[in-house]
Amino acid sequence: MPSGLSNNTVVSEFVLLGLSTSWEMKILLFLFFFSFYVGIMLGNFFIVFTVIFDSHLHSPMYFLLANLSLIDFGLSTTTVPTMITDIFSEHKVISFPGCMIQIFFIHVMGGTEMVLLIAMAYDRYTAICKPLHYLTIMNHKTCICFVVTAWVIGMIHAVSQFVFVVNLPFCGPNKVDSFYCDIPKVAVLACTDTYWLEYVVIANSGLISMCTFFLLIISYIFILVTVRHHSSAGLSKAFSTLSAHIAVVFLFFVPCFFVYVWQIPTLSLDKFLLILVFLVTPLLNPAIYTLRNKDMKLAMKRLTKKIVRSREIR
Repeated sequence: MPSGLSNNTVVSEFVLLGLSTSWEMKILLFLFFFSFYVGIMLGNFFIVFTVIFDSHLHSPMYFLLANLSLIDFGLSTTTVPTMITDIFSEHKVISFPGCMIQIFFIHVMGGTEMVLLIAMAYDRYTAICKPLHYLTIMNHKTCICFVVTAWVIGMIHAVSQFVFVVNLPFCGPNKVDSFYCDIPKVAVLACTDTYWLEYVVIANSGLISMCTFFLLIISYIFILVTVRHHSSAGLSKAFSTLSAHIAVVFLFFVPCFFVYVWQIPTLSLDKFLLILVFLVTPLLNPAIYTLRNKDMKLAMKRLTKKIVRSREIR
């Protein structure tokens, strides 16, 4: 039995039931997961690398973007590598400590990303609605405070639920009907009534998800209304940019809503929605925030030229 955990715990490992038993589907899922995860690693690390080494990108927006890329990579890494290695495994087993660690870091990364998305929305609001005061408001100290606050809230969000789950008595059932460990799926295996824990999850994960979602949508609407008063051309450009951001917000928060607020009975749909959070959204963020951005495109070209020149000199 893992030390430091509840004395009532006798389950030393959990069995993950995964996604499919069909051999053809396993191959398809492996190619899908592996290609997406490689894209997530390359895309997000390239953003971080470009922002660090290109002085033209040393601004509040790109500082927050680089942090978002790190969090996206971290969130994906909490589950996807295990998903890939477990696809062809007959016994998809995760140790009790490993399961608890996975739950903890999923909620740390998820909570941090939600707060950081609010910070990025505020950054865009300030840049568009208060351009003359932008650099004064979004100074380096403010950006650091945003990032530190995001991580602190993420930690508090995770710990406030983790302390309840890690002390639950697990004395028999150990089959998790998912491809990873999370509170709703693991708590039902406890040898005690966990109905109260559902309210804790809804009050915590559900509340932070819904509040963040509505704050982001309201901020985007406010930006569009402000731009509309200035020029119709600006509105068209702003809507084109924000529509992509809103799409990512929906892809990230809709699965959270169904997992932590209104749990759906269709398990296959539940798993499909969670794939959006861990695979699709972390890949779309660098694509939307980067490929649609002229400054980032130019920075990538400059960085590529530097790399080519350094190789030619060698």
